Amino acid sequence: MKTFKPLLVALALAASAPFAISAHAQAMDHSKMSGMNMPGMKMDGVPALMTEGEVRRIDKEAKKITLKHGDIKNLDMPGMTMVFQVKDATLLDKVRAGDKVMFTAENANGVMVVTAIEAAK
Repeated sequence: MKTFKPLLVALALAASAPFAISAHAQAMDHSKMSGMNMPGMKMDGVPALMTEGEVRRIDKEAKKITLKHGDIKNLDMPGMTMVFQVKDATLLDKVRAGDKVMFTAENANGVMVVTAIEAAK
């Protein structure tokens, strides 16, 4: 009986170890992982949602694009036609007025900015 009790305690600890490790991994703050952010990815490593749209107008000098778009889920924005800034002017070389596109947009200090765009397939 004296060896049975320590054996039960040891088995209980061994059986609970995987749950403790899993709980610790889930509780970690992954947002502090530096150098892991990639274009087209949100901070949590999940791909940024792309939105369907249609190019209405391009203004290369002002680095602006007018898009008729569906709901932009990451911005909680309903579908509409609006003017966006572009993060990089070379994005405007990928599309023309009338093109159906997929794009990602972000709110950069109150300014809606297209960060990626590609012709729809």
